[in-house]
Amino acid sequence: MGTLSYIWMFVAVATYVVLLRLPAPYGRHRKPGWGPTIPHRVGWVIMESMSPLAFFVSYELSGGKAFTYATMLMVLWCLHYTNRALVHPFRARWSGRRMPIIIALAAVGFNSVNGALNGWYMGHLSWTPPVGIVVLGAVLFFGGAALNIWADEVLRRLRPPGTLEYHIPRGGLYRYISCPNYLGEILEWTGFALMAATPAAWAFAVWTAANLIPRAMSHHSWYKETFPAYPEDRKAVVPFIL
Repeated sequence: MGTLSYIWMFVAVATYVVLLRLPAPYGRHRKPGWGPTIPHRVGWVIMESMSPLAFFVSYELSGGKAFTYATMLMVLWCLHYTNRALVHPFRARWSGRRMPIIIALAAVGFNSVNGALNGWYMGHLSWTPPVGIVVLGAVLFFGGAALNIWADEVLRRLRPPGTLEYHIPRGGLYRYISCPNYLGEILEWTGFALMAATPAAWAFAVWTAANLIPRAMSHHSWYKETFPAYPEDRKAVVPFIL
């Protein structure tokens, strides 16, 4: 599994290069020609639910032990995906929005691999990193999760119910970057990787950055093209840097 995790990291880096040139065609970047579509909410629930499902199946197949530290990490994983699969999609104002089936299927595969790799490692986990690393990881995880949820809420409140209209988000970290929700998720899974200290967890952290940094840059360019008054001093995902 260690070799597979490192190969998976390499695929993430290659995907990062592709996504810099070709934004994933859903949401504001959706384009015709990607085949049949399904309601965005349905696709989102299916693809996000696969990660915890694959995690638990892999954990059980690996002969997972009742190890307290691994159990804590599994709870954190479930907290994240409870929000992403069951709370966020039903609060988001996606009325009328659709997603290409091929994108949903690709996300199902991606989440299944990440969930399975991390579940297998959790099933064999028998160590803990130094306390200082665990504390730093926890701060990043919970701080990133809070930032992600807050930023999504700001975006949700900008859109009138029943419409797909976009507005310029303002306030908080939106003063400095276009996508604090993506920064939050990157911080969250970096924190998880520090706490888990497994190749699979680091592979997921690399994948999160490889997916979300190019998408944040695409969002940033879209905002600047769509809104002539968009703040010039904002960056895409890292304040003052990127």
